Amino acid sequence: LARSQSLSFTRQAKFFGEVARFTAGGEPVFLVKPSTYMNRSGQAVAALAGFYRIAPEAILVVHDELDLEPGIAKLKKGGSPGGHNGLKDIDSALGSRDYWRLRIGIGHPRALGLQQAVVDFVLHRPRAEEQTLIDRALERSLNIIPLLCEGRFEQAMKELHTDPKP
Repeated sequence: LARSQSLSFTRQAKFFGEVARFTAGGEPVFLVKPSTYMNRSGQAVAALAGFYRIAPEAILVVHDELDLEPGIAKLKKGGSPGGHNGLKDIDSALGSRDYWRLRIGIGHPRALGLQQAVVDFVLHRPRAEEQTLIDRALERSLNIIPLLCEGRFEQAMKELHTDPKP
């Protein structure tokens, strides 16, 4: 998204990460790359949301999802963090689960026929065949960003979830 908007990130210590900003539909849109460990992502999200008075329902968190096959992307609001420690921390820091999530499927090592521990799997680059599928899911996800910026979440979900197979 940053590349498509020709954005540059700048380090902002008060937001515990790097931030880029652009305007969509007359409204500011902030992109945040936390510099914390993943399981402390809530620090960055809550700091920025608090400073700019951004309500949880106006936040989109993009994250990897073991329970979705590579190449699948799903949009949802709220829900359980499951075993995702980054989401658990964001829930805690915001005091809410009422934010949007763009879940990018990476598959589970067992489902992909790998004898690899989950922690090892998520910390390493995907194999080439999975990376190609993940890249396609990211491209499809970029197509719905204008709808999300306009607050048309239901339409974005419909478009993203239609024919989700790569």
